[in-house]
Amino acid sequence: MTDLHLADLRKTYAQRTLSEADVLPDAVPQFRVWLEEAIAAQLDEPTAMTVSTVAAATGQPSSRVVLLKGLPDDAGFLFYTNYESRKGQELAGQPLAALNFFWPGLERQVRVEGRVEKAPETMSTEYFQSRPRSSQVGAWASPQSQVIGSREELEAREEAVAEEFGEQNPLPRPDNWGGYILRPTRLELWQGRPSRLHDRIVYEWDGAAWKRSRLAP
Repeated sequence: MTDLHLADLRKTYAQRTLSEADVLPDAVPQFRVWLEEAIAAQLDEPTAMTVSTVAAATGQPSSRVVLLKGLPDDAGFLFYTNYESRKGQELAGQPLAALNFFWPGLERQVRVEGRVEKAPETMSTEYFQSRPRSSQVGAWASPQSQVIGSREELEAREEAVAEEFGEQNPLPRPDNWGGYILRPTRLELWQGRPSRLHDRIVYEWDGAAWKRSRLAP
C-alpha cells in the first residue's frame, strides 16, 4: 500500500483577514453575509453543513452532511429530514446540535451550536410540496436510517409509492418528515491565516444580546 504521507500535506492560508471591525453585531446576519459571499464565489455546495447530534442514553455523537434550507427571521438555521432518522431520534432525546460549514475556496469555516426545535408544520408542508415530485416520492419510500435488505427493495418501495399516488402532485407531506430550526447560542467565524495563526471571532448569546470575542487559533 502506498504511504500517503498525510502529515506532510499542508496549505498556507493567506487570502483574507478577519477583524472585529469587519463583522456585524448580530451572529446570524453576519453568517448570511458570509453565505452570500460563498454563493457568489460559486463554491460547490455552499449550503452544505455537517450536523452533529448526540444520543442522550450513551453520549455517542454522530455527524452527517445536510443542506441548509433557510435562515428564518435571521435567528435560526433551517434544515429538513425524516423525524424517525437517527438524527431525528437523537434530537428528540437531546434537542441540542452543532453545525459546521467549511468553505475551503474562501479559507473559511463557521461553527454553530444551539437548541433545536421542529419547524412549524405549515413551513414543512410548503417546502415539501415545492420539491421535485421524485423527491416527494423518495421521502415516502425511504425508511431513513433503518436497515433494508437491498437496493432493489428500496426501488420497489419507490415504485409502490409512485403507483399509490398515481398522477397526484404535489403529494401530502408524511407525518414523519419535516423541518428543524437550530436557534444558535454560539457562532464562531474562522478565517485561515498564515503560520496557522488563524483569525477566530466568536459570538455568544447571553440571553439578551450577542457578545463578541476573539479566540486564539
